[in-house]
Amino acid sequence: MKIYKLGEEVLREKCVEVKPEEINDEFRATLNEMFETMESANGVGLAAPQVGIAKRFFVVVADDDIRRVFINPVITKTSNDLVDYEEGCLSIPGFYENIKRPSKVSVIALNENGKQFSIEEADGLLARVIQHENDHLDGILYIDRGDQKFKESTEEQFKKRAERAAKKALEKERKKASIAAKLAAKQEKKERS
Repeated sequence: MKIYKLGEEVLREKCVEVKPEEINDEFRATLNEMFETMESANGVGLAAPQVGIAKRFFVVVADDDIRRVFINPVITKTSNDLVDYEEGCLSIPGFYENIKRPSKVSVIALNENGKQFSIEEADGLLARVIQHENDHLDGILYIDRGDQKFKESTEEQFKKRAERAAKKALEKERKKASIAAKLAAKQEKKERS
C-alpha cells in the first residue's frame, strides 16, 4: 500500500465512521495489508488516512508485539500527567520531535470482527501510539502538537520535495514523449523508403 506523505490532502481530512456492514472479509484483508505495510516500514501504528482511506480506523503493534485493530475508536479518559517522547510518523519520514501527551489513556473501539472492546489506562508506548493514530482520524499530525517553527520548516521541506518530485515526473514524461516522437519519425521515414 502507498503511504501518503505530509502535504497530501487525505492526511488533513476528518475521517468518517466505519459502518457495521463494512466490517467484512474485504475490510479484514485491508487491515492485513495495513499491518504488512506498517511492519515493512518499521512502524508501530498506521491509520487509514495514511493509506488514503478517510475512515476511522487504525492498526497498532506496540512494544508487546500484539496486533491490535481499532475501529471507530473513542478515547474515554486521559491521565493528567504528561510525558515527553520523541515521535515520528510514517507519513513524515525522517523527522522526529519530542511531543508531550498524557501518560495513560482509556479507549473503546471495535475490533476486526466488529466486536466492542475497551482498554483501561493503557500506558507507555501503547498509550502514545493510540493517541498518535487517533489524531490521524481527525486530520491532526504530531507536528501540530509540537514546536511551531519545527512544524513550519517540516511542512516547507515536504512542499519542496513534492515540487521536485513533480518536476522530475514532468521531465521524465517529456523525455518519453521526445523518444516516442523520434521513433515515430524513424518509422515513418523507413515506411516512405
